[in-house]
Amino acid sequence: MSVQLVVNILVGLALVAFLAYRQATWQYLDPSRIWRTPLVMAVVGVVVLAQSKAAITTTDIVLLGVEALVTIGIGLTMGSITRFRTTDTPDDKGRTVQSRTGWLGASLWLVLIAVRIGLDVLGGHLGAHLLTSTGAILLVLALNRAARALVIDQRIPRAGRSARGMMVR
Repeated sequence: MSVQLVVNILVGLALVAFLAYRQATWQYLDPSRIWRTPLVMAVVGVVVLAQSKAAITTTDIVLLGVEALVTIGIGLTMGSITRFRTTDTPDDKGRTVQSRTGWLGASLWLVLIAVRIGLDVLGGHLGAHLLTSTGAILLVLALNRAARALVIDQRIPRAGRSARGMMVR
């Protein structure tokens, strides 16, 4: 096992732990931020893919399509399981609505990562190399975050009108 592989595994585990923590704890909701993140990730992903010299095969397209469907489904689920609450005192940016997906949301990240790794392994055996590129990974994550944002964006007004401190699903 190379040092680079060990570092990649440790960085990946730290990222999973951070994402699980963020999903399980209440975070102030910034409606503009929920769309900014997928947009930035998509733009960077497209730029990185445009600079890639990897040949696009039918296998790449099929596996990316499967991964896109799975990640969109997980993003829609994350948006639908998000809970909201309002706080009595706003934060330093004036926000009073908080959200979280809880441990179910954290476990959905693990599912997304497992699917990603599985498709990478399968793609490697089938000769699909675009699937493992940084640009493709960023585009898939952008799809997940955009699907989540789409659902949350539709649900924010209900949370804002709910009784103070009441959980809304």
